[in-house]
Amino acid sequence: MNGTLYGVGVGPGAPDLITLRAFRIITGAPVIAWPAPDVGDSFARSIVAASLRPDQIEIAIRIPMRTERYPAADIYDQAAEEIAAHLEEGRDVAVLCEGDPFFYGSFMYLHERLAPRFDCQIVPGVSSVMAAAGALGLPLASRNDVLTIVPGPSDDGNLRQQIAAADVTVIMKLGRHADRVRALIADMGLTGHSHYAERVTIEGAAFTCPLSDLGDRPVPYFSMIIVQRSTQLAATGDRS
Repeated sequence: MNGTLYGVGVGPGAPDLITLRAFRIITGAPVIAWPAPDVGDSFARSIVAASLRPDQIEIAIRIPMRTERYPAADIYDQAAEEIAAHLEEGRDVAVLCEGDPFFYGSFMYLHERLAPRFDCQIVPGVSSVMAAAGALGLPLASRNDVLTIVPGPSDDGNLRQQIAAADVTVIMKLGRHADRVRALIADMGLTGHSHYAERVTIEGAAFTCPLSDLGDRPVPYFSMIIVQRSTQLAATGDRS
């Protein structure tokens, strides 16, 4: 009998934001797979490191950081076959995913390769978007507000269009695109309606502030800006 493939969301960084179901699967699975950059440690693995057992088999999936929609196909092909070998031997495999598996998660590339062949279950995780809103004390949306989430690498035309059309816009994965995105927000007159957050929930590394106070602080990849066009209008009850 084949094993089960689990796509497990491990949340935005704090180990105590892992769901009870995720913890049960992670601690019980004989095989753990996790994504990592070309060089360096796995953020997803670091979140659950204290819960892993020495006898668990670990599979590192080294993924080049690229902007293509379907990146590093050969790497996912190889990882899928390595995982499939364990599943065929009856061993469950838990694939760790930062945040949620299906929200900008690399697990989707393994899912499309393995779900047709094996039982696959998704364990949702806490998204960094919700964690950032909580850290900032900013409700993301109310009543009929439209919430839009846009990747930072999006071109200026798309960013401007999405921000103009939404009541609240979350711009994720800033990194080297931060200065360009900040300039665009300023040009739209929305800096005063915007807040910045990075590495939320990670002890000793979390940082939030109004966007106008960010200054020259280096901006990491795991960061976002929340633009709340509707905030001032909501405060007065004027939604015209």
